Amino acid sequence: MIPYSVLDLSPIPEGGTAADALANTLDLARQAERLGYNRYWLAEHHNMTGIASAATAIVIGHVAAGTSTIRVGSGGIMLPNHAPLVVAEQFGTLATLYPGRIDLGLGRAPGTDMMTARALRRSLDNSDNFPQDVLELLAYFADAAPNQRLRAVPGEGTHVPVWILGSSLYGAQLAAHLGLPYAFASHFAPGALDEAIEVYRQTFRASESLDEPYFMLAVNVFAAETDAEGRRLQSSMQQAFARLRSGHPGPLPRPVDDVDAVLDAGARAMVDEALRISAVGSLPTVAAQLGRLVDRYHPDEVVITGQIHDHAARVRSFALAAEAMQGLGSQGETRQAAE
Repeated sequence: MIPYSVLDLSPIPEGGTAADALANTLDLARQAERLGYNRYWLAEHHNMTGIASAATAIVIGHVAAGTSTIRVGSGGIMLPNHAPLVVAEQFGTLATLYPGRIDLGLGRAPGTDMMTARALRRSLDNSDNFPQDVLELLAYFADAAPNQRLRAVPGEGTHVPVWILGSSLYGAQLAAHLGLPYAFASHFAPGALDEAIEVYRQTFRASESLDEPYFMLAVNVFAAETDAEGRRLQSSMQQAFARLRSGHPGPLPRPVDDVDAVLDAGARAMVDEALRISAVGSLPTVAAQLGRLVDRYHPDEVVITGQIHDHAARVRSFALAAEAMQGLGSQGETRQAAE
């Protein structure tokens, strides 16, 4: 069976608060653990009134403390915003508190606007140092060398698994060069997906971290009892994405029955292209759509996300997604047995 995981932004819904969002995140993580999800990743964003996971390492600790077995990590930490030593100490501490359960996914984008980047006391030019910063982080997580003067404590010797995240060929090339697992942001920027997978797999070099390439595909899932209800749930994310791209981000909007009544044709076309790696509808529909994506891209793992306004509906969507992924695994085993 292909492992399946969760990517959560701790969405703050219209009419809700950050406290509601963080409570919902912990509840979803507990449900995901019960449903067989492999990882629960949280993403770093800043100055966003609709996202509560800005202090990502703290939220990861909150989720890890409230669960028992599921891996918890970042999808991702935006490294240009941080000194590598600080990230090493944060995730080294998490790995010390929750051994064998912490992942560190790293992104090159600042995850915010220029004004906020300045408020974070880091320059946008730090993205140019991304490969060197990744290597520095890996060194902090390794066993300490004799007489090493600069050390991450906690951190050294924890060997926290590091992932490269990206939506372009840059991340694919770097992940392949360093021999690290790679997750592509296909849930909102699928343009270079096919080429990035090919580059990563063809140029991958084995490392101490990984013998073979390991690729994670990100998919939006909006699952419900009917196709119509799945499309209705998706309308919250469609509205949120259109507002983000127009420079007006905010809390996650309430769903609508007809998204074309609130988005003009140009915005709808942009949203449809950006969110095309999605599975939307009833369980049979979602299972078929996920199956086609798996057959096309052959991911080693699928990470599922879905910005859904109502928390109960979001939990139900992830439960149906888990059922769909488990069904894909059973179908694959049946095909292998037949062969």
